[in-house]
Amino acid sequence: MILERLSILNYKNLEQADLMLSPKINCFLGSNGMGKTNLLDAIYYLSFCKSHNNAVDTQNIRHDADFAVIQGWYLLNDKQEEFFCSLRRKQKKQFKRNKKEYERLADHIGSLPLVMVSPSDTELISGGSDERRKFIDMVLSQFDKEYLHSLIRYNKALQQRNALLKTDGPIDDTLLSLWDEQLDAEGRVIYTKRNDFIDKFIPTFQKYYDYICSSNEKVELKYESHFENPGFLESLRQKRERDKILGYTSSGIHKDELDMQMDGYSIKRVGSQGQNKTYVVALKLAQFDFLRKATGTTPVLLLDDIFDKLDSSRVEQIITLVLDKEFGQIFITDTNREHLDDILSRTNSNYHLYEVVKGEVVQKNAAL
Repeated sequence: MILERLSILNYKNLEQADLMLSPKINCFLGSNGMGKTNLLDAIYYLSFCKSHNNAVDTQNIRHDADFAVIQGWYLLNDKQEEFFCSLRRKQKKQFKRNKKEYERLADHIGSLPLVMVSPSDTELISGGSDERRKFIDMVLSQFDKEYLHSLIRYNKALQQRNALLKTDGPIDDTLLSLWDEQLDAEGRVIYTKRNDFIDKFIPTFQKYYDYICSSNEKVELKYESHFENPGFLESLRQKRERDKILGYTSSGIHKDELDMQMDGYSIKRVGSQGQNKTYVVALKLAQFDFLRKATGTTPVLLLDDIFDKLDSSRVEQIITLVLDKEFGQIFITDTNREHLDDILSRTNSNYHLYEVVKGEVVQKNAAL
């Protein structure tokens, strides 16, 4: 899969950009706050119908503009396809494939597989359990429609159950039981698929970690869920009175945890800054490899300012890795020209180099 052309209008600080892209390496150079990350975020939006770092759609529209538009022309299975997204204030966003609007945005997820590696990924380690669940959901939703639909149905049932629990006055236990049964049914599907994914994912994760840091450290992912108990539905009923007092559902798949470990200890407690960065980069590269094999399509890889806080040997290993033929189209941002020059000097592949200044994107040079 190749993104051949990207057109952006009024997205964040990018007033207008129209880029013909390299099928292999696209580098964006510029100081912090100039708009490099916003370019990658626009590509991310085309894959996931949402921003990587701002869930409020209207806040992604440039100040003083009424709308934003992102268009991408992709080469998919030797056929060019156009994807179009428009955001308008106080209106529902619009998403189209080849000029035909989707009935449901969920139908688009997985069409354009993508992996983004960014500085915010350290939240996977330092943040709450919701960050780690999002990571699993992001991988599985791109190739498993049954998982995605079960997740959507579970979240809707959870929303309805929580709304019922907040009701003033008597609560209809019969209706509560209906939501309990749906949470149990959909949660069981989600748990089974998450558990299977983690088992298959760990060896790939270890492989990439070993390659980047050449150490004997063992990395591990421990999946913890209320659904490990086969009697979850009965447990949910037993906690019903407590949930009524709390006003929300206190157990379920939405409380799952993914314990990220190194040498048997939580990396949150024992990892150095460099180890944490290596850990999440390896995690994302393993995600890339997993998606490539699961979908049969090489995802687009976005690397946003990832070389900061890594020593030169680990930077060297990552550069060598991503230039391998297994990786397809890559987008890289950095504030350091030396990093990008090093990457470009070592590749015989097609590349484009851009400079981003205050939301304006200028192509500096290219090699075919």
